[in-house]
Amino acid sequence: MPSEPRRDTNWWGWGDPTRRTEFDPTALGVLGERIGELEPWPLATRIDNFSLPPARSLPEAVIDAVGAGAVFDAKEDRLRHAHGSGYVDLARLRSGRLADAPDAAVVPADAAAVGRLIDACAASGVAVVPFGGGTSVVGGVEPLRGSHDALISLDLSALREVVVDETSLTARLGAGLRGPEAEAALGAQGLTLGHFPQSFEYATVGGFAATRSAGQASSGYGRFDSLVSSVRLLAPAGNLSTLETPHTAAGPALRELVIGSEGTLGVIPDVTVRVRPAPPQRRYEAWMAESFEAGTEIVRVLAQGPGLPTIVRVSDEEETLGSLALSGPRGMTGKAFDGYLKARRREGGSLVIVGFEGDEETVTRRRALTVRALRGGGAVYLGRAAGRAWEHGRYGGPYQRDLLMEMGAMVETLETSHTWTRLGELHRAVGAAIAGALAAQGTPGLVFCHLSHAYADGASLYFTFIARRRDGAEVEQWAAVKGAACEAIVANGATITHHHAVGRDHAPYMEAEVGTTGIEVLRAVKERLDPTGIMNPGKLLP
Repeated sequence: MPSEPRRDTNWWGWGDPTRRTEFDPTALGVLGERIGELEPWPLATRIDNFSLPPARSLPEAVIDAVGAGAVFDAKEDRLRHAHGSGYVDLARLRSGRLADAPDAAVVPADAAAVGRLIDACAASGVAVVPFGGGTSVVGGVEPLRGSHDALISLDLSALREVVVDETSLTARLGAGLRGPEAEAALGAQGLTLGHFPQSFEYATVGGFAATRSAGQASSGYGRFDSLVSSVRLLAPAGNLSTLETPHTAAGPALRELVIGSEGTLGVIPDVTVRVRPAPPQRRYEAWMAESFEAGTEIVRVLAQGPGLPTIVRVSDEEETLGSLALSGPRGMTGKAFDGYLKARRREGGSLVIVGFEGDEETVTRRRALTVRALRGGGAVYLGRAAGRAWEHGRYGGPYQRDLLMEMGAMVETLETSHTWTRLGELHRAVGAAIAGALAAQGTPGLVFCHLSHAYADGASLYFTFIARRRDGAEVEQWAAVKGAACEAIVANGATITHHHAVGRDHAPYMEAEVGTTGIEVLRAVKERLDPTGIMNPGKLLP
């Protein structure tokens, strides 16, 4: 029997519908002081009365490919598959109306059924939007039809196979496995994948692969693309697969062509990934660097020298103040925390989170090297309580985002990366562009940034901005600010996205990223694998 679509998440926001978060009076005071008084932003309607365009009929051949029991065209299923989890998606949901939605969500029972479905859709001219956890924040699952009359959301949640090779330490994982499901299956055999993005609780393995994802522990375990040993692609023009080998010199890496293709070339039904023994010990702790510049310099020294801890992130001064005000490290809040820093002659600075995972010997050795660099760079130790607070809240950002939206705020994130030489310049330019665009909209706000991932040659920067929404012009306000930030990124020669993928939002900047010839190459590949253009129209390519 085919599976049903998942309906266990909040339809208008993130994750668990029973989980609530709240801000204390101090946090509310900071928000009011910095961004002005907020006017509540209630939902325009309940899900029962939500307005969707009528569903178009699917060709019989498409339904026959998977069976009528795998096709779901109820309003709730169409609505849940009509959006991702970005600010624009959620702003539209709060309005009670969407301009478009899939004509049906289709849940094939296995990879063979996925192949039959793609073939039928290609023959019938039906657009296909692959759908995993629906956690895209860049419009990656928006139902853009292009030139096609009918569109389905291809829900991969039934593909949850786990096959482990304990000798080679690899595992074949189905695309529909959520992060916790994959970790639970591997953990039962004493293993871990080690991939923990903020979307971990609801994002899927297929989404990790399709978006070239990076996790919070990528410094220790590697980005998802570095974890993939082999991959399959089911495309309209035929299937593609790579060998399960650790390395090959046989031409350009087709594996790299598939990873990060965002559903525009075909569907990834499963991947074989490198796994490792689950760490018996985890230690997270916080430090305070003198400044963001000092904190990033410490990370550069580690990346180019003794090596990075499993987790490392450095908040700039604005994010440090905002984080302490909005949440504060557990056990060290308010005057006690301020007093702790002053006793060590430190007021302000940049919060540094480091984490170590592995056996006791590995954790001890790596921590000693990291502590040497932190102390050498002038950082002050804040303790494990603050580190545990970060660990406790590491997946909680989207819930805070939803609460801020309910209160009447615009909240958005974006990320980029550059070399160490130009990282400071990029940080200043993008932060100024966001602040300037917010001011121009009449909604000055908070602009936060942290270094989220580091390499020997550079690092990524993750920006968050919060401001009062423009009532009735939320999408236009967002477009102006996000556009200013993207233009600043491009002008500084940085990547338009480090780990959020291209999707709908970044597609206009792809030519600046890869050049005209690069666009032509990508278009040629798409035309060869997807000659009728049914796969995820409007994404990745401008």
